[in-house]
Amino acid sequence: MKKLLATLSLVSLVQNYPVMAQTQTSEQLPIQGSDYIQKVINAKLIANFPDGQFYPNSLISRAELASILVKAFHLEKRQAVEQKKAKFIPDVPSSHPGYQDIQIVLKTDIMKGYRGNMFFPNQRVSRAEGLAIFAQAYGVFQFPNDTVNEILTPHPDAENIPTWARKAIATVVSEGFINTDTQGNINPLSPMTRADMAYVLSKYLQRQQKQPETPVVPGVPQL
Repeated sequence: MKKLLATLSLVSLVQNYPVMAQTQTSEQLPIQGSDYIQKVINAKLIANFPDGQFYPNSLISRAELASILVKAFHLEKRQAVEQKKAKFIPDVPSSHPGYQDIQIVLKTDIMKGYRGNMFFPNQRVSRAEGLAIFAQAYGVFQFPNDTVNEILTPHPDAENIPTWARKAIATVVSEGFINTDTQGNINPLSPMTRADMAYVLSKYLQRQQKQPETPVVPGVPQL
């Protein structure tokens, strides 16, 4: 299915109605094995902390999300980056370690600032926000509302997904990128952890792997 970057202000809506993820107390999703975590470490999309630990339950900040998305989708190569000047962000000076990546996600409209051009780089993101912004970089499927509802209905807490995130989350669900708890809940209002993001990225990397070529069988004409 053809993917189109959402031109409605999906991410703009996210930014205008921010969710303070750190205030949520929902049950954390189970971490089943570490293969997917190692996969994203090997791909250099998320690094261990200086002490060599991954800390899967640590929460993702907006600055960290920006850095991850630039690496995963090579956003620095998107044409819009070369066409726009650097934006003045009061809380992200040029000395900030995430300055370049934050500038890139802003220039490509993958993420937006809040009112007054503030980015709040240290603010934690909810799963709804993180998944919606990931889908924005990946390409949001322009499903009709009936299809969105059909995709999300099997998840018991689908009604908790904010309206602005439903189409984006339907995209990641349909692509098999999302992790859920044992009851199939998406937990959209819970904080997004490093393990959550690693799972999404590992599934994305798996999708990017080249399919094996069809072997040539002697005596069989090639179409």
